[in-house]
Amino acid sequence: MMKLIRKTIEPESWPVLYDKPFTPENFASDFTIRDGSWHVEDGWLIGENPNNSAAMTTMKEKFYGPVCLDFYAKVLDPCTHDINCMWSGSWDEETNTRQTAYVAGIGGWWDAKVGFERSPDYKLNSATKLLGFEAGKVYHLQVGSVGGHAFVIVDGELALESTDPDPIDQLTHGMIGLEAYCTRVAFTDFKVLRASAEDVEMTYDPEF
Repeated sequence: MMKLIRKTIEPESWPVLYDKPFTPENFASDFTIRDGSWHVEDGWLIGENPNNSAAMTTMKEKFYGPVCLDFYAKVLDPCTHDINCMWSGSWDEETNTRQTAYVAGIGGWWDAKVGFERSPDYKLNSATKLLGFEAGKVYHLQVGSVGGHAFVIVDGELALESTDPDPIDQLTHGMIGLEAYCTRVAFTDFKVLRASAEDVEMTYDPEF
């Protein structure tokens, strides 16, 4: 069990909605490349993008409702930054651009931060540099939201949480994606979980 602000979550008990290894066949059938270069190598999905832009591959299946993306990832030499993902999203097929979505990750936001944001206006942002990101290290990420309460869990520890006062409607926005932002990044053991939370009352016990 993990404590959020006025909520508890239990990622280890959440139902699994998607769990397939990255193979060339699974990637071709389940994902669409939006931008950048993406390929599978030895069970890793590798994304490459030298530009300052969010090159993405998105899942063809939509996952509506509260979700958590559970995966392992690392950045690849010579790169030093950005492991990012998207959920509760939508896409403009005509302009090939991300529309309404939540985006979060680690080692990004131009200063090796854990970050969270909402597209397309990016007026909702939160970030911290406390993680101490290491290039080349394999991280276990569990990233998602229940309603407007988003969380970024790194190696079993809560790294960031943020609340959206006007939450994305998760019943109408269900696109999920992985991102390469001016980096080379590799993902493996990718799963989509059905997230849930329990509301709890939180109070202090007097200490004097």
